Amino acid sequence: MVKITDVARHAGVSPSTVSYVLSGKRPISEETRRRVEESIRRLGYRPHAGARALAGRRSNVLALAVPLRPGIDVPVAMRFAVSVVTTARRHGHDVLLLTQEEGEEGLRQVVDTVSVDGLIVMDVQLDDPRPALLRGLDRPSVMIGFPADPKGLTCIDLDFKAAGEACVEHLARLGHRAVALVGSPPEVYVRGTAFAQRVVRGFTAAADRGRLASIVHPCEASPAAARTLAEQLLREQPALTGVVVHNEAVLEPLIDAFEKLGLRVPADLSVTAICPDELAASLRTPVTSVTLPADEVGARAVELLMKKLNGTATPEATLLPPRMTERGSTAPRAVA
Repeated sequence: MVKITDVARHAGVSPSTVSYVLSGKRPISEETRRRVEESIRRLGYRPHAGARALAGRRSNVLALAVPLRPGIDVPVAMRFAVSVVTTARRHGHDVLLLTQEEGEEGLRQVVDTVSVDGLIVMDVQLDDPRPALLRGLDRPSVMIGFPADPKGLTCIDLDFKAAGEACVEHLARLGHRAVALVGSPPEVYVRGTAFAQRVVRGFTAAADRGRLASIVHPCEASPAAARTLAEQLLREQPALTGVVVHNEAVLEPLIDAFEKLGLRVPADLSVTAICPDELAASLRTPVTSVTLPADEVGARAVELLMKKLNGTATPEATLLPPRMTERGSTAPRAVA
């Protein structure tokens, strides 16, 4: 029995393209349409009657894959999820939340066994195995995050590389010449998580451009780890006067640890962060930060998916520029 994947392979296109040719849900170039139709004729493909009957229907359910892997800040991840659910409801859709480590095979099982109109996928790695599946599905998808090769996908996220650069450039403008990045937990980097890697790239690039002394350290999400790292940073870089924190769980404990070591914020040490505004503004010393726009990213991911469902053209890449708010944790470097 000839399958849709056989037609796709013969025509040199994805299964989703064959599906769109059959359903007419999305515009397909005339050349591609002719090639698919020729393959259908040559192979004798006949769409399943049930599939034809369901072609024009929708389940009004979206799937959101937000795997709660080790090192993930769950409160922040849930902010993305709440934004997706709230926006989907405005479009008359419910959301199926997938919190296990839904790899390529897991997502395929969901698509094969559950009727969903489209998928939103989070916690994207640079070398992520899921894009290959998403490119070939017969239903639309959006990734919150960018794999190393985003071609043929629809991706949205904060521009984390630019966010790392913005934090370093802010400290450099204040005269700081030795800076450190306190990053996500180690397992986040081991997995190759895209947003964490891009913050490191931006931080390092900006420090190198400005000829700043710089170091990068992951940090476990615990007060004890924050205290240990504060001591380590000062041993490794005694001239340290600027810190960038990309780890929501240790932001406050890290500031406390530096102060117990005799460094006043911001008189002796300026601190910036990439985190939700609510956290940055709530600390005893409000922290200068690049906002993590979870609500906006989640909402716009749903809007992109709705457009794809309706056959409207969407950009492959949507990068939100970093927005920095200066607060009381940064000041010009003290000159001895």
